[in-house]
Amino acid sequence: MLLVLLLIGSYLLGAVPFGLLIAAAHGIDIRKVGSGNIGATNLSRALGKKWAYLCFVLDFLKGFLPVFIIPFFINDSTIGGLSARLGIGCAAVLGHIFPVYLRFKGGKGVATSFGVAIGLWPYYTISATVALLVWLIFVLIWRYISLASVAAAVAFPLSFVLAMAIMPEWKLSQLWPLLIVAIVIPFLVFLRHRENIKRLINGTETKVFQKTSFDN
Repeated sequence: MLLVLLLIGSYLLGAVPFGLLIAAAHGIDIRKVGSGNIGATNLSRALGKKWAYLCFVLDFLKGFLPVFIIPFFINDSTIGGLSARLGIGCAAVLGHIFPVYLRFKGGKGVATSFGVAIGLWPYYTISATVALLVWLIFVLIWRYISLASVAAAVAFPLSFVLAMAIMPEWKLSQLWPLLIVAIVIPFLVFLRHRENIKRLINGTETKVFQKTSFDN
């Protein structure tokens, strides 16, 4: 029962549309601006970088806080406890992508997923750091946030597999749930960025430093 409540609570927290709320506080419906996405990218178009930064941090915390505080309630030293912690993090991401408050039409989940990864110390934290570095490199060189997000999503499972190979104490028999989710992440990111990918192929995607500086 405790796990069910934590899963529901994490989903409901993840479903809070901070981008929409910030824009609404300024008299703007973010869903009618730019791409219509409720994340920080589109918010930067409507209100500027300052509010986009705030939105990014809040969306990050939606994923970070649930997995960070779960060890106080559930023993994550077992495969069952670790799986529960991971499931609670995934619930927050699903809440962001499919929020019940907005008829299940939410954001892309990058910032919230990053929060989950950083919060799942130490297993996902290393891979998340590598993914962040890849993201920064792609942004600085090619200046496409969507391309950087896809590249970072691919780098995440690859770096996790490499970390498992290097760390002798990281056993596949215990960490297989994390490996499965790490592999699924790129497919989810590709799915949520399919329109961006089409624009990249057509050469119509907006570059960073022109109109936007985030994508979540």
